[in-house]
Amino acid sequence: MNATTDSRHYTMVGCDLHENSMLLAIAEDGGEATFATCDKTPAGRQSMLALFARRAAEHGTTVHVVYEASSLGFGLHDEIVAAGWACWVLAPSKLPRSVKQRKIKTDKKDAALLLSVLRGHLLAGNELPAVWVPDRELRDDRMVVRMRLTIADKMTSAKAQIVSLLKQRGVEQPANVRTRWTRRYVTWLTGLSSSGQQGFGFCKGLASLLREIAWLKQEEDTLDAAVAALAETERYARAARALDALPGVGLLTAMVFLTGLGEMARFADRCDVAAYLGLVPTSHESGEANDRKGHITRQGTGRVRKVLCQAAWMMVRKDRAMRARFQAISKRNPNRRKIAIVAVMRHLAIAMWRCVRSVQQTAA
Repeated sequence: MNATTDSRHYTMVGCDLHENSMLLAIAEDGGEATFATCDKTPAGRQSMLALFARRAAEHGTTVHVVYEASSLGFGLHDEIVAAGWACWVLAPSKLPRSVKQRKIKTDKKDAALLLSVLRGHLLAGNELPAVWVPDRELRDDRMVVRMRLTIADKMTSAKAQIVSLLKQRGVEQPANVRTRWTRRYVTWLTGLSSSGQQGFGFCKGLASLLREIAWLKQEEDTLDAAVAALAETERYARAARALDALPGVGLLTAMVFLTGLGEMARFADRCDVAAYLGLVPTSHESGEANDRKGHITRQGTGRVRKVLCQAAWMMVRKDRAMRARFQAISKRNPNRRKIAIVAVMRHLAIAMWRCVRSVQQTAA
């Protein structure tokens, strides 16, 4: 919803949300805040909604609620909106906290801060640091993609543990096993785990890690099939195929991008896309000093940035124009390779966004 500065009256609520409870700071327009505590149970949430209804009826207001984004998700947002009230979920990193507020942090102060931010938005038109709330269907789709990425992370961790175990014991690869994680390498590790040459504990530990990797590989295959099935659904099929055709972009990268960004039309231009993905540099400017650019902001979803980085390296290898661009940035100083790959990531992200927008506009 947009900020309003008209003559309507509001019941404003700052909700400090926890796993089992909610502390509410409630005020009408410019009035003094009162506080109420509700359990975060079905009965507690119904009690909260009933409280909102009573306040709205008593004061002739509409109810507007804010709470901070967290691992608890958007379920509370859905319930408040379903009850007919307005609700925003705010980005914790963008809330204006002073040094004192950061050092002396209580639930009551947090709720009061959220209320003051909402009051400034509704009564003075200040910008509200709200996050975009995806619909339930998109949240469900994201679960499949995120689990696939989680499995890949666990696989990487298990493989790193094996390499570390080999280094600790000073075990070197045979001359005929040059590359890690090939079939020959795994066969050698399996034989090593049953040979008993490095001791009982080493063999059992290595065998356990190999079983874990085997299970993770099976789960990876299962989730790859689930991602492929999701990509064939009506809401993703055309866009996923178009992205999959881009150099360096595979189906998993395409689906992470599509589910991570959600509604592509909400981005006005390429700068919005880059900013959302945290691929723009920080800026340091003061007085007469020149505007100095720092590291990228890394805001937004790290999952999308991770797959974009992997796809960007693949693109550098496959696409001649991108390889030339990467080399042009990094050739003067090897330390600029990170800057060069970020430039390729940004280019790729914008190209993917434009590709999807083109597909969606054609379909419309």
